[in-house]
Amino acid sequence: MEIDAAGLSVEQAYKLLTGIIVPRPIAWVTTLNASGRVNLAPFSAFTFVSHRPPMVAISVGVKASGMKDTGHNILATKEFVVNVADQSFLEAVNASSVEYPPEVSEVDTLGLATCAGTVVQTPRLADVPVSLECRLHSCIDFGEQPSRLMVGEVLRFHVRDGLLVNGKIRTAELDPICRLGGPLYATLGGIVTMPRRA
Repeated sequence: MEIDAAGLSVEQAYKLLTGIIVPRPIAWVTTLNASGRVNLAPFSAFTFVSHRPPMVAISVGVKASGMKDTGHNILATKEFVVNVADQSFLEAVNASSVEYPPEVSEVDTLGLATCAGTVVQTPRLADVPVSLECRLHSCIDFGEQPSRLMVGEVLRFHVRDGLLVNGKIRTAELDPICRLGGPLYATLGGIVTMPRRA
C-alpha cells in the first residue's frame, strides 16, 4: 500500500503518524496562566533536542479555536515544567487531556499535589518520579495548520531518590507511561540489553 501524503486531511495525517511513531514518551507539562492558576496537560510529541545545554521540546497544536492553554502560558511566562509520570498516574494523565476552560486548574480538579519550582515560578508535580524545570529557548512554527515546537532549556532536574544510579536513570523503576495511537497507552514491557558495538 502507498499513501499520497498530499491527499491526506489533517486528521488522517495525524492518525497515521501517531500510529506509526510509537511508543512515544509523555511530557506532562505544568504552566502558570495570567491569574496564577496551574495548567496541566500531556504531550506525546516530546523529545530532547540538545544535551549541552540540556534542552527538551514539545509540539503544541494550533486548532481553529486557537492554541492550547499550555502554549499561551509558555509564551507569556517563558517557562514550563515537564513532569514524567509513572504507571500509577495513568488515569490522571488521561483525564488531564480534556480541554478544560483556561480558568480551571487541572491540578486542582484531579487533586494532584504540587511543590514550588526551584528556579522557575511554575510549580512541579510533587509525586512524579522526574520533573524538569525549563526556560523557553525558542518557539518555531511548522506546517500549514501550525504546530508550535516549544524548546525549553532544562535549568533543574528533579529525580526521585534511588532512581539515578551511577549517572543513569533506572528505566524499569522509572516505569514511564507510553503513548500509542488513538486511546491507547502502553507500559515498557520487556527491556532488552544489547552489547555496544565498536
